[in-house]
Amino acid sequence: MRILVVEDDALLGDAIQAGLTQAGDAVDWVRDGVQADHALASEPYAAVVLDLGLPRLSGLDVLQRLRQRKSTIPVLILTARDTVEDRIGGLDQGADDYLVKPFDMGELAARLRALIRRANGHVNPLLQVGGVELDPAGHCVRYQGETVELASREFTVLQALMLNVGRVLSRAQLEDKLYAWGQEVESNTVEVHVHHLRRKLYPGLIETIRGVGYLIPRDKAA
Repeated sequence: MRILVVEDDALLGDAIQAGLTQAGDAVDWVRDGVQADHALASEPYAAVVLDLGLPRLSGLDVLQRLRQRKSTIPVLILTARDTVEDRIGGLDQGADDYLVKPFDMGELAARLRALIRRANGHVNPLLQVGGVELDPAGHCVRYQGETVELASREFTVLQALMLNVGRVLSRAQLEDKLYAWGQEVESNTVEVHVHHLRRKLYPGLIETIRGVGYLIPRDKAA
């Protein structure tokens, strides 16, 4: 999934970006509130990690502007401010979760997975469709009980489609979930990943809607 990290501390921002990238996410990192506001107004993110104490525009102002645009992107506030009043203020402005520095990288990743899952209407931590079971936490996929080895971007495409059962995702939408800023997008990358998923799982799992995109039909949902 594609995540925006908004953190002005260079060491911490770099560590978060590296940790989430290692977990399989595409991560964009900005260091001030104005950059964050511009990114959120123009890019489709699955979730945001947002520091409060930012230069140029505060994290709360970024959050307020995001919600004024009617965006439902899940936001996890990450801050050194640990008073109850600060937590209440962030949540009242539209944050979905709150994590106080210092924190464990594993907990941050787990909280983001939960936010993304709930934002897409899934309560169960495991995604299950047509005999396929995807575990975002373990980053593994099983088909009919057998583990299936997927490349990182194949996993991301499958996860995106399983989070949106019955909804067509265009090639551009899938590319947005695969690539962070500065990464070269190959012209047929989505088609290749879908082809590999059909071969490794089963051909009828993912349907092509010609001229529109790809979907997993609702009648295949477990």
